[in-house]
Amino acid sequence: MPDLNQWIESEQEVQNYIDKLRYALSCGAKITFQRERLVDQERNERYTNRFTVSDLFPNENPVDALRRELQLLHVGEYIHTVKDLRFPQRSEMRVFGRRYHGSNDVYIKIRVELLSAMGNHTAFVMSFHYAEVSFAAEIFPYRKSGV
Repeated sequence: MPDLNQWIESEQEVQNYIDKLRYALSCGAKITFQRERLVDQERNERYTNRFTVSDLFPNENPVDALRRELQLLHVGEYIHTVKDLRFPQRSEMRVFGRRYHGSNDVYIKIRVELLSAMGNHTAFVMSFHYAEVSFAAEIFPYRKSGV
């Protein structure tokens, strides 16, 4: 049975989202990062946001590192879009996957909200952690072969 709370957007919709993300970040969007999550209390520490960000970017401010990494996202890293069931009035979240250091897959789930023409944009980073299971190529609908 298909999950009605997640779906795959068109490649153009994903590119538009990435463009919106880059715009928000270039306009000084506030990045909210969930360093501590309730779900992490039951999870192996290696797969938590806190561990992953400090492991990948040990000498950087986490928000600065995430700002840079989010600006580098591309369509080939998109996995799917999910409805936020806890906050259904908020915009959907997009899930991406990126490989670091040749073998460390990182699961990235974000929401971008353009709040006004005057700025005040936010990028909410729900997840930025090592994947518990390596990503299979099939989960990336727009990844080109060899990438």
